[in-house]
Amino acid sequence: MNRRDENVGPQPVEKVDALSIDALEPELREALSDFKAGITAWSEAMISRPRELKTPARINWQLVTKWALGCVVFAGTVSGGLYQNHRQEETAKAAAIAAARAEQQQRQLAAQMAMEQSSEDLMAKVDSDVAREVPSALEPLASLMSDDEIKGN
Repeated sequence: MNRRDENVGPQPVEKVDALSIDALEPELREALSDFKAGITAWSEAMISRPRELKTPARINWQLVTKWALGCVVFAGTVSGGLYQNHRQEETAKAAAIAAARAEQQQRQLAAQMAMEQSSEDLMAKVDSDVAREVPSALEPLASLMSDDEIKGN
């Protein structure tokens, strides 16, 4: 066999029996006319049937609204927590600063009171030294004097 023989298509119609073509021809014509009638009836039915209008895809705004509201609530909750934390930190800082100031004021007040106490003690000593009628160096002579003479001067 030759390659050209393999590639050759179906045999020409002349080689087929003439009797078989005549026998199949009325049945074939009837089958084709039935098929054509069926297709025509089907296409008429499809054309005349009521059609639904297909609307374009719509956005479900209710779902979008729910998602947006959920996101807003979530963001508000998170930002509220962050704000509360920040506020507590600021309050703690302010309390620490106020405590440090109060402690410093108490230290200053204690130092001032100690200074006043020491100055009062010094003034009391000076007053006691000045209030003496006789200086301490002259005390032996003062004991020789009588009490009446001391009060008189």
